[in-house]
Amino acid sequence: MALYGRVRSGISICNKLGLITSQRSILQRSLIAPSISQASRNYANIPGQKETKIKVPIAMFGGSGNYASALYIAAVKAKAVEKVDSELLQFVEAVKGSAITSQFIKDISVAKDIRVKAIQEICDQAKFSDVTKNFLVIVAENGRLKNIDTIAKRFAELTMAHRGEVKATVTTVFPLPPEEENALKQTVQEILGSGAKVKLEQKIDPSILGGLVLEFSQKVFDMSIRSRAQQMERILREPVNISI
Repeated sequence: MALYGRVRSGISICNKLGLITSQRSILQRSLIAPSISQASRNYANIPGQKETKIKVPIAMFGGSGNYASALYIAAVKAKAVEKVDSELLQFVEAVKGSAITSQFIKDISVAKDIRVKAIQEICDQAKFSDVTKNFLVIVAENGRLKNIDTIAKRFAELTMAHRGEVKATVTTVFPLPPEEENALKQTVQEILGSGAKVKLEQKIDPSILGGLVLEFSQKVFDMSIRSRAQQMERILREPVNISI
């Protein structure tokens, strides 16, 4: 909650400062469609040290996936994966909790210098780590703050994989009883093998009509009544071929 005030304060300060000359540095190079190794070098390397190859535990695709992967590599090198994950979540929640901040992030007409300075002020007041601060500054400079929620979700997936956890989501009409939830979790665990720790999340969606939809490891098992009804409808709509 305290971060909401810091976010508003940071933006207020920047609005008063007006246009500020941006000092270009290696930390603010473009991350648009980067290779993961190049993205991580933009803000993660320590001068004089040999670059360590970091393997991203889950393949990420698209712009948000590239940003999340680059941040993961930087966080691993800094041995701060959990801390960065927590700070990124704080930032996203603060944005959601402030209409002013949310509007500021989505407003593409805001000058880049003001946008970057605002993020710097927010990170300083929130006492974020250098990895998180440098990353958010780059995202702000590249005009990708509007995608920060998606980036944070992708990074959270990488953080879970870093801990050896696999997130499974089950969607039902009504909450599953504890015994059924445990049984489903055990089933997913058996599919994935003993090396993974399953974290099961329940979602309620009356529109599936019944049954369940299970998602994990980028796989979807749709066993809902809605899906079955749609399949039956497609079959009934197919023309009947009557041979004489």
